[in-house]
Amino acid sequence: MRLYAALGLAACLAPVSAIFEDDAYHIDFHYALLGLPNHDATFFQKPYGASKASLLYSISENQTIGAINPKDGTLVWRQHPASEPRGRGHLRAADEQDTVVSAVGNRVTAWSSSDGRLVWETNVDGSVVEDLEILEQEDGITKDEAKDAIVLVSGTSHSVKRLDGKTGRIKWTYEDSSNDTPFQVSTSPTTIYYISLHSSIIGAGLKLKVTSLSPITGKKLDQYTLSSDTDITSRDHIVFAGANTAAPVLAWTDKDYSVIKVNIIGTKTVASFDTPGESPIEKVVLHAPGHVNSQPHFLVEYQTYFGHSAEVFHVDLKKNTVSKAYSLLELQTKGTFTTSTTDANVYFVRVTEDEVSVVSSASHGVLGRWPTARSPALARAYPVHAVSEVVVKSGTATAARSAILFSNGQWVLVRNGDIAWTRPEFLAQASSAVWARLPEVESLAAELEVEQHQNVVSAYIHRVKRHIQDLEHFPAWAQNLPRRLLGNVVGKPKQTAVDNIQQDTFGFHKLVIVATENGRLAALDVGARGKVLWNVHLTQFADTVFEYPTLRAHSGYVEVKDPSFEGSLFINSTTGGTASYVNLHLHGPQVAKGQKLVSFTLTNGVLKGALETENRGNTESVWAFEPPSGERIVGFTARPLKDPVASIGKVLGDRSVLYKYLNPNLVLVTAVSELARTASIYLLDSASGQLLHTMLHSDVDTSRPIPSTISENWFSYSLTIDSTASPESRGHQLIVSDLYESPLPDDRGPLGASSNSSTVKPSRSQGDAAKPYVLSQSYQIAAEISHMAVTQTRQGITSRELLITIPSTSSIIGIPRQFIDPRRPVGRDPNPNEQAEGLIKYTPLLPLDSKWHLTHKYEVLGIKDVITNESGIESTSLVFAYGHDIFGTRVAPSFAFDILGKGFNKIQMLLTVAALFVGVLFVAPLVRRKQINSLWTIP
Repeated sequence: MRLYAALGLAACLAPVSAIFEDDAYHIDFHYALLGLPNHDATFFQKPYGASKASLLYSISENQTIGAINPKDGTLVWRQHPASEPRGRGHLRAADEQDTVVSAVGNRVTAWSSSDGRLVWETNVDGSVVEDLEILEQEDGITKDEAKDAIVLVSGTSHSVKRLDGKTGRIKWTYEDSSNDTPFQVSTSPTTIYYISLHSSIIGAGLKLKVTSLSPITGKKLDQYTLSSDTDITSRDHIVFAGANTAAPVLAWTDKDYSVIKVNIIGTKTVASFDTPGESPIEKVVLHAPGHVNSQPHFLVEYQTYFGHSAEVFHVDLKKNTVSKAYSLLELQTKGTFTTSTTDANVYFVRVTEDEVSVVSSASHGVLGRWPTARSPALARAYPVHAVSEVVVKSGTATAARSAILFSNGQWVLVRNGDIAWTRPEFLAQASSAVWARLPEVESLAAELEVEQHQNVVSAYIHRVKRHIQDLEHFPAWAQNLPRRLLGNVVGKPKQTAVDNIQQDTFGFHKLVIVATENGRLAALDVGARGKVLWNVHLTQFADTVFEYPTLRAHSGYVEVKDPSFEGSLFINSTTGGTASYVNLHLHGPQVAKGQKLVSFTLTNGVLKGALETENRGNTESVWAFEPPSGERIVGFTARPLKDPVASIGKVLGDRSVLYKYLNPNLVLVTAVSELARTASIYLLDSASGQLLHTMLHSDVDTSRPIPSTISENWFSYSLTIDSTASPESRGHQLIVSDLYESPLPDDRGPLGASSNSSTVKPSRSQGDAAKPYVLSQSYQIAAEISHMAVTQTRQGITSRELLITIPSTSSIIGIPRQFIDPRRPVGRDPNPNEQAEGLIKYTPLLPLDSKWHLTHKYEVLGIKDVITNESGIESTSLVFAYGHDIFGTRVAPSFAFDILGKGFNKIQMLLTVAALFVGVLFVAPLVRRKQINSLWTIP
């Protein structure tokens, strides 16, 4: 019977659609991000031996692995870790292979290079992979077979393991019983070198210990220690440790960067070279080829505060010597170097803010040079690191492409000096986001605020002056009017900038300010498909390491807080600069005179409420809520500050009214008890701290998230139920509750006859007047929900949608409110009055219809929260999701009743109007003549 009911409900859902098909990829946008790429784990590589083109592979700082199409910057595939891994990520690939191998935490995984599918996986339980290399020598196997991997593992014991390239099976293990710190492994055709750091007995220096291992058996062949303790006091002083015969060197420097020392791995000889002394050196980077057939040439880059220089060195493997070949002069601009290999030839690419140039490792002569076109997205940014591919014909570099990470977090591919694409990888791992008001609105609000605090005469004079000043924009407005009209008719898109966002008629161009975990702040225009308008790093405003910045929006600026410092930063929301004192004074906090807002703090398991008055920073603690013994608060959700309600009651089918409980001071508190495996939901009045309603749930998996949201007169939350008595009963529940003043229609409850009441002291009101009548219903859903939100519109007339995030499918779903209405009749079909309200029969199973998916084909990873905002028209709500990925769209829960559809033919309408006008001009004389003639006609 339930199956038939579920099928019937699914049939009812067919007319419901999150977005129309022709709106997909137009009204929404998605940044499928990897994160900031790791320098030593980013490379161009053919996905298989017969491929004619390369893909760009990388593992990011947040351990996401993926492949990018270098042609257009689109994501080919990616793999995101299911949990927060330990250690640093590694990614390696071998020539003529169809797999790439990664190591993240305790997992070593091989992925198909072309599509990212899993080939094999090996876990080193209780340990962390410190290094990963590919064993390039064939070792007697055929060329077509996968090459083995060498991993360096640290944990309770340190070891080196050889993994089978086809299955991931461990072939042998070398155990290191010493207390040395594992650093890296390196391979040669005959030997595997295990490099570790040995603490000096005297002093605080570190010695480099090299252990030679047999690649066949893993047994130790030799071991020696390099005298480096006088130079190396930390791992940061080790500049480079080569992975194969193309770069068989160990290089380190002292803390003053006055000398660089190089050792050929496998020998005990150390060569010393003085560093350039023209400018103080801040960092030393060594660039070497990664292909085993390359010449053993490498470049040492010296970065200074104003620029950079370099020196090229050659290694003679027969004589075991290292010699300096030539130098590249210092440029007074920030830049970096990359390495490219063609056959055995090695080329170095110099990337600066202004140009890209190519030199050979054998000679300092420039083989090719391309000036770089500047982009507004890269203003005041410089290259941090890059990877390159070079095409050299007849001694001339004919083409070069470089994937460059800039200092502002933009990952850019420059092809022959031209920017091919840009990926805003700095947006990965966004920690907070808020909606900001537009420039025109902020400016008008500031002027109105000034007029509000003046007398009538002064305010009138100020307004007249403001209107006169607005006339200076009239010529530009009039000049731009034909283009705007033409664009509205033919639908021609236009680029959006901060200066012209205010021209958006429908209010779709709203700004979202996003803060990331590493302290970067950016403004995105959701109406321009997420275009980045400005991008700054918070360290330029505060000298601290940001841990988890959070944002709060005010009129004209955003307030930034972080655990790393006391107080707040105030950033102009439209420019990204520091908000001035005048700006802060004029706009002030979002609290009107005499109005009080409640702020919440959760400290030591106690939720406290404090009133914020119109004086900035002045708060008054008014109440505290502590759950019963054995429970702890895991989260709380307050009703939005701006939550417009179009109607105070719900009109029933018989035209009676069920009055809503519309308390603006509601906060929903979630508490759990791990021992009793229960979850308690507490509904509080945030002005008084009074408990309004309580719900208790048993057999709850308290380790899983319990998201919640509250809006208008209803709230919702989700639980994971896991019964110990019946393990197969594990499932996910969605609970929705409505709040009414009374269970009876046309009844306002005990306060119906009262002229006023106290919100702060509701107990002095009549009876339990402050407590609502709660009607709840639960639904079984097929997947776990991680976050909840509710759509917002300008007047609250449009039906609301419950937005839920499903991590298992990497999707965001909008559930129409009528399908989770607690008043759906249970065990019977709706009567005529209920049908008139739009109610349908209750079924315990709520299928998540594919038409409700806001993300449709997008795979949105790592969503931390979803925020909504009104647009300029009542039918449409703006939606923005952030976390690892960025996603934005707009939804119309009651359909777009106040805007013309995308398929409306404006040109045909204009032609029709023109034809009617011409027809009226032609017919009017005929009608007038007929009327005159009728007066002279004898009846």
